[in-house]
Parts: sequence; structure tokens; C-alpha cells
Amino acid sequence: MDKKKVVEEIYKNKIVAIFRGIDQQKAVRTANALCAGGVRLMEVTFDQTEKETEYRSTVDSIRMISEQADPEILVGAGTVITTEQVVLAYNAGARFIITPTTDPEIIALAGSLGMATMPGAYTPTEINNAYKAGADFVKIFPASEAGPAYFKAVRGPLSHIPLTAVGGVTIENAKSFLDAGAVGLGIGGNLVSKALISKDDYEGLTKLAQEFVKCIS
Repeated sequence: MDKKKVVEEIYKNKIVAIFRGIDQQKAVRTANALCAGGVRLMEVTFDQTEKETEYRSTVDSIRMISEQADPEILVGAGTVITTEQVVLAYNAGARFIITPTTDPEIIALAGSLGMATMPGAYTPTEINNAYKAGADFVKIFPASEAGPAYFKAVRGPLSHIPLTAVGGVTIENAKSFLDAGAVGLGIGGNLVSKALISKDDYEGLTKLAQEFVKCIS
């Protein structure tokens, strides 16, 4: 899938499910359960403590979802902070990256590989610099601290920059962020529920995904 199509899919689907600390053996079943509920975008985050093992659990999870899960799923990598991680993620099948900060070198490398990019920023200056560096989307984190009103205010002068809300997004506030101008949402534990996954309650996970999709429709 080329970069243009990846960007289109993010605009279309809006919700990115964030996999953080999910057992790689449960990654495919988790992804399929979310997909059954209407969530198609999955972000597997890098665990920075796994450098000595070349981030094996993250890379394996990305590869397994890419190769074994529902073909409608588009998988990306999150918490990407080095160029090494960009390459590892790409080779494992990731087609977009999400970063906690703005690093022009990472954005450029990912773009050259045909990956969509979503670096993190917060202030208007940071948001503008991320976009100037080539970002396809700019992630506002933590969104819950900023609130929908912040998105609306920032979108005034920076309406040309596509923003996503990540951090503290819930069923109750998800639609408010979109109404305020966000084009997408990154949702972690409120959607990728470790409590449900630990019990192998994938039906419950599907229902939770359906609730999120319904609340933004």
C-alpha cells in the first residue's frame, strides 16, 4: 500500500487502536477482535527497554498482525524515537509511524520509505514545525489535558494542518475532539483493554470497538 493510500485510510477510519504492553501471542486475536468491531488501524508501540533484544516483541507483533490478521487491518508503529526503529517497523510490515516528539530525520526517513508519519507536538510552534518537516498528521498529546477547546483554537490559524488527538480519549469525549477539528483519534487502554484481553474476552473487545465507532458516527 502506497503512502497516499495509507493517509487516505487514516482520514477515513479515524480511530487508531494503540497496543502498549500487549502480549505478542495475543496481538493477532486482539487486532482481529477490534477489526470485527470496525476499528481498522492498529499502532504497536515500541518498548524502549527492549533495545538489547532489538525490540523483538514489538517487531514480532507488527509482523504477526501484518501477515496473519484480517487483511483490512493497517498496522503501524508507535513511540518511534530512532531511525533504527523506523527501519525495523517498516521491514516488519508497518505502514505508518507515530512518534512522541518531532524529529525531522525520522519523518524524512519514514517518508522516503513510503510510510505515513504522525509526530507528536503541542504548542502552535511545535505543530507548525512538525508539519514543515513533512508530517502527514500532527499528534497532540496528551489530548485530554488540552481538551477540545484547544483543538478548536489552534485550528483557527493552523487549519491546514491535520491534527489527531491522543491520550485520554474516551467514549464520552471522542466525538468532541472530532467536532473541534481533529481528523483522527489515538486510543490506548480505553479501547485496547488489558482487562478484557487478559480474560481472552475478545467478544467484549469487539463490542467496545463498536461503541467507539458508533460514538463518532
